[in-house]
Amino acid sequence: MTHRTSTSRRTVITAAAATAAVAATGTGTAFAKDRSDGEGHGGHAVKEHFGTLADGTKVDRWTIENGRTRLSVLSYGGVVQTLEIPDRHGRRANVSLGFSDLDSYVAGSPYFGALIGRYGNRIARGTFTLDGEKYQLPINDGPNSLHGGDKGFDKRVWSVEPFRKGSGVGLTLRRVSPDGEMGYPGTLTVRVDYTLTAEGDFRIDYEATTDKATVVNLTNHTYYNLAGEGSGSIYDHRLQIAASRYTPVDKTLIPTGELAKVAGTPFDFRRAKDIGRDIREAHQQVLYGQGIDHNFALDKGLTRHPEHIVTVTEPESGRVMKIATTEPGVQFYTGNQLTGTLAGTSGRVYRQGDGFCLETQHFPDSPNQPAFPSTVLRPGHTYRSTTVHSFSTR
Repeated sequence: MTHRTSTSRRTVITAAAATAAVAATGTGTAFAKDRSDGEGHGGHAVKEHFGTLADGTKVDRWTIENGRTRLSVLSYGGVVQTLEIPDRHGRRANVSLGFSDLDSYVAGSPYFGALIGRYGNRIARGTFTLDGEKYQLPINDGPNSLHGGDKGFDKRVWSVEPFRKGSGVGLTLRRVSPDGEMGYPGTLTVRVDYTLTAEGDFRIDYEATTDKATVVNLTNHTYYNLAGEGSGSIYDHRLQIAASRYTPVDKTLIPTGELAKVAGTPFDFRRAKDIGRDIREAHQQVLYGQGIDHNFALDKGLTRHPEHIVTVTEPESGRVMKIATTEPGVQFYTGNQLTGTLAGTSGRVYRQGDGFCLETQHFPDSPNQPAFPSTVLRPGHTYRSTTVHSFSTR
């Protein structure tokens, strides 16, 4: 069993102080005295005890705020627990689905807000061959391996350090995934930066190196509802995706290898439309996904710098989220497996379609699909990926 302890005592670290401490000590550790008078503001990083795992490992929640945006992140799974942004009237609300306690995340979270690795999305039958050697991964999604296995990065405790870079305030998450963890080869050293810019954009930078050839596909699995977490269906959100093709799947949601045109299908979001407009169509791919749970092959492809790929608008609040990424694909998931059995931070129950995910990524099952962009990382090379979420109102 896990338990949550009181979070009334907080450590507040200004980002400037954190940067100075790191520079002075060379240890990557920030020092500050405790303060128990509530929230940190504008450049503060607030650290709270969130709970304790069964093995005694303590889990922290870090909260940073910059511009109009406030972000809370757990050291468990790198989870984005809350993301608060204002509506057209300046009223801030949490737009990220999640839980208020550690027990719920451990007991069976559907990857709410999680940092996903080593391999985001599915690998067919949990196997792949690299340099003539076959590797077997855990099977945790029907006949396939999903999101790095049954104890992927989403279920690991990360080290977390606050930082300031220019006008940005952020958190650096680190961990070392040992050779053979979840069946993957190579010792993988991972760094992920969560940054809030002065404008309130939420930026994620991923970086990884290995001592042996391996496959890597990192992403974040935040479920969004721009009307506010727990407010109901996202089917009236208007979505535009800059993708003229997607990867059809078989009944186990593994890509067939085809890059099919979205034209004339429920997957055509080249022009903005309501998410729910075509989601009840009797299209075989929609039936397989019980909604949409598909990779979109972005028209821009793999790029060195983030390029705009997605715009989502929520009509009632006026909130707008734009996404830019370096990645060649994005998995659009319409919360099809939310069944009313989980209650979120608002105390409200999540039902099908109450949140959506836009997971920037390389394509699913790429290690078994030579025609897809490669996910192989070799010693001497560095994996890098960046995704930026920008928020505004209209």
